[in-house]
Amino acid sequence: MSAVSLRSIGTAARESVSGLPRAFWWLWASTLVNRLGAFVATFMALYLTLERGYSASFAGLVAALYGLGGVVSSLVAGVMTDRLGRRPTMLVAQAGTAFTVALLGFMEHPVAIAAVAFLVGMTSNASRPAVQAMMADIVRPEDRVRAFALNYWAINLGFALSSAGAGLIARYSYLAGFLGEAALTLLCAVLVYVKLPESRPERSAEATAKEADVRLGTVLRDGRFMGVVGLSFLIATIFTQGSVGLPVAMGEAGFSPAEYGLAIAVNGVLIVALQIPVTRFIEHRDPQRLLVVSSLLAGLGFGLTAFAGSLGAYVMTICVWTLAEIVNTPTQMGLVVRLSPVHGRGRYQGVYTLSWAAASLVAPLLGGVVIDRLGADWLWGATAVIGTVAGLGYWLLMRGLPVAAPAQEPEPEAGTAAEEPAATEGAPGAAGPEVRTAAPSGA
Repeated sequence: MSAVSLRSIGTAARESVSGLPRAFWWLWASTLVNRLGAFVATFMALYLTLERGYSASFAGLVAALYGLGGVVSSLVAGVMTDRLGRRPTMLVAQAGTAFTVALLGFMEHPVAIAAVAFLVGMTSNASRPAVQAMMADIVRPEDRVRAFALNYWAINLGFALSSAGAGLIARYSYLAGFLGEAALTLLCAVLVYVKLPESRPERSAEATAKEADVRLGTVLRDGRFMGVVGLSFLIATIFTQGSVGLPVAMGEAGFSPAEYGLAIAVNGVLIVALQIPVTRFIEHRDPQRLLVVSSLLAGLGFGLTAFAGSLGAYVMTICVWTLAEIVNTPTQMGLVVRLSPVHGRGRYQGVYTLSWAAASLVAPLLGGVVIDRLGADWLWGATAVIGTVAGLGYWLLMRGLPVAAPAQEPEPEAGTAAEEPAATEGAPGAAGPEVRTAAPSGA
């Protein structure tokens, strides 16, 4: 590779991370630490079916209870984020996640496993509205798609590393995986407490008098936003099968947990390799077109899984839907922030998070039942149909929506926003392989 090419790559990398505030990089770092321990969400299905000997339907039921916990906590956490603040909500959620994940590793009775999985779903999902609202608070509007992409890049950097490592750990001790996730989540909570200031925007007396309060009813009556939430649910039901339907199908096809771990790690590796250059390409392009194309591509990628018969073929299908994920996630997150009022971000993010939590509830039930009764090929065909429906929905919903955010909002305060360059000395991510944050993806 020539010196000119190396300089071009270096310049592109610096431009991708420059101009973001120090607080963003600490948020990024806490997410990376959190995702390095993402054992439960990745290996729960294999743990229940291979280690404990339960059926795919029971594994789907437990995963659905995990999702139900997220449904319950999404709205509550959104209100907490607006009322109590972003930082205390994250602290409570992450400390609770550490405790419940450790507890889950010691549960043996099926009822106890199901009950604690529900609690893990509640606590682990509760930090998402706060993380997303804080990111919107501290990053300038023109930098948000890039910031969300970098944050998602960090999620998958941690996911790629944890998937491969956790697959090997699972061969010897699933309990070690549960305890490892608990320890890293607790470390994440400490990092948030020590390094992140509160970012919730304060309302002036004049603004309070002029603006109506944003309540949950306000969000639910927002037709366009709820349309985005509904389409997000469809997309989430597709991507959730990567950690629910896919491991069960691969297990029934004779593949080991380590092989599934290596295959799904490709998802994270590709996002780490491609998220930044792809985001630079799509950052200022039409979000309607990006969301339509990514939805169709997601359905196609999972649909092709029906024809996979070898580990290499599974990897190829993962590559297809990973590209959809790379495009869809930051684009959709940017759209959600554009449609959310400044002083209602917590509630809006909570309802948006509800779409992923609800998918975590519904997708495992559907996946497990379809695999048990009809076979995995029917599941992959259904994902292709859902992706097509979602693509059509985005095309209809976003007609007439301005590309630029119409409303003006206050600039982030000095010390928390883009006035601080990302590459200042001592800032995480300024140089070298620093760690970064996440929330779910599902993420």
